[in-house]
Amino acid sequence: MMSRAVVNSALLLLFIGVVLLNLGLRPDPVTPNVEFLPEMVRTARYNAYSAHPDLANGSTLQPPVPGTIARGQMPLRFVATPEDALRAGLELENPMPANQQTIERGEFVYRNFCQTCHGSGGSGNGPVAMRGFPAPPSLLAERALRMKDGQMFHIVTFGQGNMASYASQLSREDRWNVVAFIRQLQKQGAPVGSTAGGQP
Repeated sequence: MMSRAVVNSALLLLFIGVVLLNLGLRPDPVTPNVEFLPEMVRTARYNAYSAHPDLANGSTLQPPVPGTIARGQMPLRFVATPEDALRAGLELENPMPANQQTIERGEFVYRNFCQTCHGSGGSGNGPVAMRGFPAPPSLLAERALRMKDGQMFHIVTFGQGNMASYASQLSREDRWNVVAFIRQLQKQGAPVGSTAGGQP
């Protein structure tokens, strides 16, 4: 059995030999060695709008695969019709938790997007309506009280009558938050400001 000193000496000689071979085989120590399959490390890059020789339509920028859904953007399978508003009332339920945070966020959204027409108490006497624009229906009326959450969400999303769609201004979560706040407003029958400080 070889002693530890013999093994260490053999390893040292092997190391020195490898170093000498490395220096002897490479004429310029600054130049890196030959790379094997370098394209696997540094692939060719194509700009988004440039032509691409390997893709079927010759374009680098490809359309999404049919049926692809962006993360967090589940499709709404409804259209802007009264019939679909009723269908939304039957098929959709508010996914936001019924807690103080939801109500406070809903109030903040209501103050910024709804109060100008619907008024602080939801009765349809907002500043815009008081200056001659056709007043919206009261959110405290019997029809609004009987309206399901999904139908109200559909109206905020697609609009109704003189009310425009808010889908581009409000996230889906904020549209549900404002529905939750309107429900709270209907229960209280009180002006906005009684439940939260209006912070985002």
